[in-house]
Amino acid sequence: MKTDFSRREFIAAAGVVTLAAAALPAWAQDAKKITVAFVGVAHIHTPGYLDICKKRPDVVVKYVWDHDAERAARRAKEVNAQPVSDLNVIWSDPEVAAIVVLSETTRHHDLVLAAAKAGKHMFVEKPLGITSDESVAMADAIEKSGLLFTTGYFSRADPKNIFLKNEIAAGNFGTITRVRASNCHNGSLGGWFDTEWRWMADPKISGVGAFGDLGTHKLDILMWMLGDIDSVTAAIQPVTHRYGDCDETGEALIKFKSGIIGTLAAGWVDIDDPVKLLISGTQGHAVVYNDQLYYRSEKVEASDSRKPVKNLPVAPKVPMNQFLDSVAGAKGEPLVTPREAAARVTAMQAIYEGAKGNKWVKVG
Repeated sequence: MKTDFSRREFIAAAGVVTLAAAALPAWAQDAKKITVAFVGVAHIHTPGYLDICKKRPDVVVKYVWDHDAERAARRAKEVNAQPVSDLNVIWSDPEVAAIVVLSETTRHHDLVLAAAKAGKHMFVEKPLGITSDESVAMADAIEKSGLLFTTGYFSRADPKNIFLKNEIAAGNFGTITRVRASNCHNGSLGGWFDTEWRWMADPKISGVGAFGDLGTHKLDILMWMLGDIDSVTAAIQPVTHRYGDCDETGEALIKFKSGIIGTLAAGWVDIDDPVKLLISGTQGHAVVYNDQLYYRSEKVEASDSRKPVKNLPVAPKVPMNQFLDSVAGAKGEPLVTPREAAARVTAMQAIYEGAKGNKWVKVG
């Protein structure tokens, strides 16, 4: 199964990948059931996350809250949970160990701070917040509380990305000079956000348009592999105007603190996106083309850029299962830290500022 999921692939595959939850390790099978609550069910990934929880025998979804009572009731029915209109029911229930925040992004800040005060572990869908300042405030509160946290950066579970991160760490690219990353689909062309998910194409509610929505995944991968960013600029714009002035495509130019030059493309108006990632260095080169990784390094014997890499690492579980396993007691799951999640918002905010002002913007 492909693991470099686009949003469309994630939604379609959720029912398949979660079958692996039935093969839980012994410690999870014997453990007490994990009681969770969904706090907001507005995000387009809601069906997939509900399905993951529903198919895990060790998970009970006790409550579903949303400011839209009809939406809460409809989603609660899918997992035999209780819809609630008062969040204090969730915050005050000692059985609820963790929450899943899938609300509109504008609501994340208040929900996360309340969850931290109530002592609930939390999975918060990306982006963490609307602004850098509120995202840093959320990260501070989560870290201070000592709670478990992660977000939906599922590209970290792609074996190709893990392989490349390891090769970079080993120095097998030599001095990396440039990278190119892309995450695009046809969401605007296909009208994905015409009805229930319309808020995701309203930056006043979502914080970003197409570029930020999809670009944050590859931005995370680039920062995960290559470290902190020094400065950015970009061109971001609407194309079809199907969603008014919401941006639908864009390209960012990134200067990393290490000196690496990068570009990041993202948008909802692409009929295909075959070249997902390219990394070039003085002693190595890699490209992900049509979901196959091609790689050659002068430091790795028998590496051959004409043939796809076969010896990839084993794929870890998707972020939601990593989170639930951690709540159940698993150690060492590769969770995204709240500080990392906030740093992606900070970088993305700078990218949008650069595009708006047609200038370079320092990050952080």
